[in-house]
Amino acid sequence: MLVVLDEGYQPVAGEYQFAQVVRDGLVVDYLGAVDRLRGMKARVERRLGRTLTHAASGYPPGVPRPEVRAVAHVLEAADLRCTHLVDEPTAANALLGLENGAIVDVGGGTTGIAILQGGEVLYTADEATGGTHFSLVVAGANDITFEAAEALKVNPAEQSRLFPALRPVMEKVASITARHVRESQIPVDDLVLVGGTCAYPGMAAVIAEYTGIPTHVPERPVFVTPLGIAMHDLEPE
Repeated sequence: MLVVLDEGYQPVAGEYQFAQVVRDGLVVDYLGAVDRLRGMKARVERRLGRTLTHAASGYPPGVPRPEVRAVAHVLEAADLRCTHLVDEPTAANALLGLENGAIVDVGGGTTGIAILQGGEVLYTADEATGGTHFSLVVAGANDITFEAAEALKVNPAEQSRLFPALRPVMEKVASITARHVRESQIPVDDLVLVGGTCAYPGMAAVIAEYTGIPTHVPERPVFVTPLGIAMHDLEPE
């Protein structure tokens, strides 16, 4: 996903594509990632009528530093100067402005958690389980390809039918969240879910029921983290 903000942090352009170039926070298809980013950048530049020169990017908390640098290398190979790398739940809070509570970022392959007090991130964690696992369950339950499952799970007409099969995966996300809240020993009275997977109907209710913590999903949660990452792209004059 590529998003462009103006000087007032308002979105002015962007583009989104499904791609399997990153898994569990690791770049597994470097050339594919560079190729897609170059194409997205060129199309956005044509719409804006100007050249994009720099960008920030994100990573799940806990990813080894050399792997994080791989994300920066993708930007640089697409002719973008990498100005900042930020963990994804922290990036999300740049947009959300949560003072106290936890942000749960359910990405493609992992669930990242950031626990905040007084607006400061005091604890982060990341574990495997994300949108990819939802698609694998849908594929197995319906005997279809992974690509077909990706399309099926976002079809509103099918989501209530698929919900019983997906509930255990939602509960896995909830168990990861509950365990890290417990291990952090930080009081958490509010959970905010971000990432495209969290838009699935009923997911917030499952998380709240399992954890016992009030749980909310912002409008269009898939865009929260990318917008927060873009807010970290602070290029000095």
